[in-house]
Amino acid sequence: MSEFAPELSDFRAEVAAWLREQLSGPFADISGQSNQVDNVERRREWEAALGAAGWSTIGWPKEYGGRGASISEQVVFAEEYARAKGPPRVGHLGVELLAPTLIAMGNDDQKARFLPDINQGKVIWCQGYSEPGAGSDLAAVSTRARLENGKYLINGQKIWTSMGGFADWCFVVARTEEGSVGPKGLSFLLVDMKQRGVTARPIKQITGEAEFAEVFFDDAVALETDRIGAEGEGWAVAMALLGYERGVSTLAQQMHFQIELDEIIAAAKNNGKAADPVIRQKIAQAHIGLKIMRYNALRMLEGTDNANLSGAAYSYKLYWSSWRRDLGELAMDVLGQDGELLDEEGRFEKLPNMFLFSRADTIYAGASEIQKNIISERGLGLPREPRGR
Repeated sequence: MSEFAPELSDFRAEVAAWLREQLSGPFADISGQSNQVDNVERRREWEAALGAAGWSTIGWPKEYGGRGASISEQVVFAEEYARAKGPPRVGHLGVELLAPTLIAMGNDDQKARFLPDINQGKVIWCQGYSEPGAGSDLAAVSTRARLENGKYLINGQKIWTSMGGFADWCFVVARTEEGSVGPKGLSFLLVDMKQRGVTARPIKQITGEAEFAEVFFDDAVALETDRIGAEGEGWAVAMALLGYERGVSTLAQQMHFQIELDEIIAAAKNNGKAADPVIRQKIAQAHIGLKIMRYNALRMLEGTDNANLSGAAYSYKLYWSSWRRDLGELAMDVLGQDGELLDEEGRFEKLPNMFLFSRADTIYAGASEIQKNIISERGLGLPREPRGR
């Protein structure tokens, strides 16, 4: 991909040099890792190194420990991070989602207590949204929390909790108003995962990894002072947080996609599939789709705030998840039977693993069906689909 802004060449060179030094030196062992659960302790050390060097939270305001970097500088860092094959950030839910929400909606005490540890890579966060009976319908959560003597007692279950098996804290949407339904009566709570009332059970995926977990709350405690926003108004906080999912990190995501496409092309050249006209056409379509994705992401980032998503932001998740699902199928078309083989450790190579994981892309973070409803109802203002309740 071309440089985002030519005038930022010095900044890009600085970022690239630091990443190259670290990922070919002290952190060479985690360079190029494609999942979030391998070598967790080393990944924590990587988060701390990013924080110590001032790279972890460059987009945060300076008063909260960031660099106050411009959107252009954040995009440059994100692209160079992906180009250097930096491992997926185990701290990204704290850095990219919770922290901006705290900065915008938290009080001074909450910012002082939580932001420094996120900035320095000391605490890993997970997200307590999805439930067994409310996967893509956040308003249907049934996890409950009752307030007693300044503490919330939480009971319920969350599922598909990314990094839930080793996270230190979780931001949880729970129902705090008895008898409430839908988005009313929900509160946004910060919960310590290392307490007695929390049990996390890893979920083994088709890839053989266990990035997700189901989390059980049995009178787990969250302090009243650890509620973001007013009681019963957690829906607004949860929606504001989701707006940050479609931020600068989308450009880094696309760089990872470009690397995957390049590897598919290299495999096709190596095994002769590049001469197949059908394969060539699919590769061309993937290339075109990735370019469209980039231009839409740049349009999405320009002149948009997180409280008011642009049309490009509403459609982004639906577009990229469908594109990557097709990319996974292209990888297997190119690899053929070689894509069904395991390595000596009994694991799939990178491209077959990507194919397997891409099947989930159209489900997590809002299934494609839900995304279409979001586009029609929130983006286009069309009448709501009947909910049946």
